[in-house]
Amino acid sequence: MSVLTTKTNLHETLRAAGPYPLEAYLFVEAGLSWTVDRMQQPDSLDGLGGFDRHLTGQELCMGLRDMAISRFGLLAPTVLKVWNIHRTEDFGTIVFNLVDVGILRREADDHVEDFHGVYDFREAFDPRDLATHIGSAQQGN
Repeated sequence: MSVLTTKTNLHETLRAAGPYPLEAYLFVEAGLSWTVDRMQQPDSLDGLGGFDRHLTGQELCMGLRDMAISRFGLLAPTVLKVWNIHRTEDFGTIVFNLVDVGILRREADDHVEDFHGVYDFREAFDPRDLATHIGSAQQGN
């Protein structure tokens, strides 16, 4: 996936595509690279370290959750809410809007439905779980 080199009317085009601010699009685009990088690490759980491969909608949703927690900590659900991202379907809409404007590419078997119901935001960003997750991540450093 490549970054659009010209920003001519990008903001206006994306604004017309939905209720998401430019920051939400930038977050999802960065999350794609972040997730791929994490999955390519030799100790990644999928055992595919070092191989370049396509991400599914479900994998991207999980990566976006992890990146939001990594970047924003306990504020992750608040930041996403400010960006009008309330469920995994919103990630799918953003991804396919980025496809429509030529920033991302899709495979023939990629569908917006791949992002439906991947997880419930209330559960995925539960403050008690976030505090535990953040605490264990800090102990590992």
